[in-house]
Amino acid sequence: MNNPLLSFDGLPHFDQIGPEHVEAAMDQLLERANAALETVTAPGFAAEWNAIAAELDVATEQLSRAWGAVSHLNSVADTPELRAAFNAALPRVTEFYTRLGADERLYAKYKAIAPESLNPEQRQAHKNALRNFVLGGADLQGAARERFAVIQDRHAAASQKFSENALDATDAFAYYAEEAELAGVPGDVKQTALNAAQAEGKTGYKLTLKMPCYLPVMQFAHSSELREKLYRAYVTRASDQSDDTSSQFDNTALINELLALRLEEAKLLGYPSFGDLSVVPKMAESPQQVVTFLRDLATRAHPYAEKDLDDMRVFAREHLGLPDPQAWDWPFISEKLKEARYAFNEQEVKQYFPLPKVLAGLFKIVETLFEVSIREDHAPVWHESVRFYRIDRGDNLVGQFYLDPAARTGKRGGAWMDDVRARWLRPDTHQLQTPVAHLVCNFASGVGGRPALLTHDDVTTLFHEFGHGLQHLLTQVNERDVSGISGVEWDAVELPSQFMENFCWEWDVLKEMSAHVDTDQPLPRALFDKMLAARNFQSGMQTLRQIEFSLFDMLLHTAHDPAQDIMPLLQQVRQEVAVLQPPTWSRTAHTFSHIFAGGYAAGYYSYKWAEVLSADAYAAFEESFGHDGLPNVDTGRRFRQTVLETGGSRPAIESFKAFRGREPTLDALLRHQGMAQTH
Repeated sequence: MNNPLLSFDGLPHFDQIGPEHVEAAMDQLLERANAALETVTAPGFAAEWNAIAAELDVATEQLSRAWGAVSHLNSVADTPELRAAFNAALPRVTEFYTRLGADERLYAKYKAIAPESLNPEQRQAHKNALRNFVLGGADLQGAARERFAVIQDRHAAASQKFSENALDATDAFAYYAEEAELAGVPGDVKQTALNAAQAEGKTGYKLTLKMPCYLPVMQFAHSSELREKLYRAYVTRASDQSDDTSSQFDNTALINELLALRLEEAKLLGYPSFGDLSVVPKMAESPQQVVTFLRDLATRAHPYAEKDLDDMRVFAREHLGLPDPQAWDWPFISEKLKEARYAFNEQEVKQYFPLPKVLAGLFKIVETLFEVSIREDHAPVWHESVRFYRIDRGDNLVGQFYLDPAARTGKRGGAWMDDVRARWLRPDTHQLQTPVAHLVCNFASGVGGRPALLTHDDVTTLFHEFGHGLQHLLTQVNERDVSGISGVEWDAVELPSQFMENFCWEWDVLKEMSAHVDTDQPLPRALFDKMLAARNFQSGMQTLRQIEFSLFDMLLHTAHDPAQDIMPLLQQVRQEVAVLQPPTWSRTAHTFSHIFAGGYAAGYYSYKWAEVLSADAYAAFEESFGHDGLPNVDTGRRFRQTVLETGGSRPAIESFKAFRGREPTLDALLRHQGMAQTH
């Protein structure tokens, strides 16, 4: 049979790929990749970049493209059959890439390549490859190498168990409330809780710690007693403070084990702490630089957070009869204050943002700023609602992308950008391969023959993902490993995406891409002003909350003894940066999955770090806006040439400095979040 996963001459055959193709394709492509690895690591094979690329990179690129297509379909068009085929192949694909990353013979070949034989792009890719071999343990010998492998396995198992405990502890809690206790809770939340209780044959309303239930109860329930009950259960999940029913999910021992394993891994690789190891491939130069950055930002945000808290205290006392608010009262107070200040709702805003109008506005900005044209194109797709577009500059194709905007059954939640293939001057055909990307969102579909209507948050999400897409698609780099988003540092990769979000808050931009679904009228200025005013509501407190998480994470991985309890460190961080102190029995770190079960260990700061870069980059546009309120093309060209086109071919800080002519500063971020000092 013809296997569509083995066709690489054009775009993926998404309309033909079925579960039955996965195993056979992976058998063939893994065999080919393993054979290529044996060929290039043979003693007689030349240690020459292009020779290795023509053999090994061509084989692994085909494997990653085919596996990428299967993974994509698993995310957007899931079926039980496809899931089974995906899960069956996953361990084999993972094992191959793990082995490739620590292969001593391949590492020796790369070390033997003369850097002076390489062009600048290749030199950067070569430098990254050598670094990644070292971080993958390729330099270790004998017992150290064996122990490194054991640490990787045990770390993966402990992270997985941490995640399972957090989930199971969340699921284990239920409270069946009476109708009278639920005053103030939104009707749809009550209905869901009633249905959940009835499904179990119970009376009352089943309340859980899942976000769609927990958050509205904390924000809207009039009963302080009910809020306290849920709050206590929520902040003691998976800890030594949880009640007897869920004590088996306590994550305390796993936290200590994970921290000990990370410290041991760092020391095996020659680093004093895991924090020092974590920043090696990142933009930040050292843990100390990160800590200084976070403390500086905290100092600046603190007065605004104090003001946020004072406003809430006054409002609670004067309007809500709460003279001494407790930890579980603050979300309720915050929501009531927000309603009193900014009287508008998202339903009203949505009517002005039909998807076709928003897309036309987004494309126009991109076309104007970055001197390209975007038009619809043709390709096989996995669902009839998917669109395919091409980006041209003059007569030259720059890149193409799929847009899959709608939520549906069989498609995972969230929004993301992923690459289909990278720009690459191919070493096998010597032809230039243009980049292709996926842009995936989960917007509500249109109802009753009307187009899909987006909330302002949805509009921002679309611009965010498009920012990632632009970095991938507009690249002018010919070396696959550093073109587009490849090779860009973890703490800089959000720069183009967060940068694009800013346009969603420009009146002259926003009115051009809004048209009421019934009247065609643009967004009214009065409504926009309310949205703008609400944008920075409690930004001081929100900033400090993110800094608390980031600072705790970095200090935990640099200045903490894993044999000791983590709580004193968390208390210390809270006393230093937070304006609101939680109760002593709060254990939120025990469900901090980002750092204990995600990829953010000693890296949670990346969110704030990239925000600084994107706000500062956007300030260059603010400084050059025309009289018409629209962005300046010269500034767009400079941003494209210095940041978007260079991809990962040089350090992100060099690209930033090439655009701004200086190091990044905090000023623009503080201004955007309403925390700038006024003189």
